[in-house]
Amino acid sequence: MSKRKKDVYQCPLEVTMEIIGGKYKGVIIGHLMGKTLRYSELQRLIPHSTPKMLIQQLKELESDGIIKRKLYPVVPPKTEYSLTKRGELLIPAIIELNKWGMNYLKEEGIPCAYKGDFESDSA
Repeated sequence: MSKRKKDVYQCPLEVTMEIIGGKYKGVIIGHLMGKTLRYSELQRLIPHSTPKMLIQQLKELESDGIIKRKLYPVVPPKTEYSLTKRGELLIPAIIELNKWGMNYLKEEGIPCAYKGDFESDSA
């Protein structure tokens, strides 16, 4: 577990947003709900992320105990990511954030390429 940046937090939401508030962290958690994905699969699912940014976000989530990484000793290397028990506790919040975002996009008439449903995707 990583040491948080602050010694004292004024609000629990501060630490929550510090942990999941990275540019792609919530999206990574959403894609890992109920699934184990390889790094290359996450790259395809998050095409706007640079490899450097995706790796950084994955390392931070792993350091915070939200995801686990399994490295297979094969050539070429195979790495899989999945949610930890702590990460699974975020699923209801991620589902609600996804719903809020979909409603916002709909109300504003902004197109969205994602046509799935996080709730059924996690089953």
